[in-house]
Amino acid sequence: MAQIAVGDRVPAFTAVLQDGTAFDSSSVVGKKWLVLFFYPKDNTPVCTKEACAFRDSYALFVDAGAEVIGVSSDSAASHARFAAKHRLPFPIIADSDRSLRRLFGVPNTLGIFPGRVTYVIDREGIVRLAHSAMLASDEHVARALAAVLPPRG
Repeated sequence: MAQIAVGDRVPAFTAVLQDGTAFDSSSVVGKKWLVLFFYPKDNTPVCTKEACAFRDSYALFVDAGAEVIGVSSDSAASHARFAAKHRLPFPIIADSDRSLRRLFGVPNTLGIFPGRVTYVIDREGIVRLAHSAMLASDEHVARALAAVLPPRG
């Protein structure tokens, strides 16, 4: 499947969270902004930096009416340990079979490593940001915040 792009309607999906519960996208899409950030692997330097940057800006996302959710192919148990270790306040989807990654068309880097892509979906379910940068983890948070915050003026 082609990568989901800005202007596309986000597909409906269900997935398993780090606590083993099911997440249904319809519980968020249509109600609030959704920031979905795909990252390669728990407890690796750039991924940890990115997750902690989302943690550190989490209150700003919540205040803007957004839900932040991480996604990687690690197991729910790995995500639970990762979230506890770094005090992550948002859920993480265990995409162990990479079905969500395929649904969104998240590319691999160098054909091997799972890509790092952040999607921002508005209250109507339309993708407003699709940002891919493998090593610029802070950029994902800054761009996602800019997408959900009201313009200043």
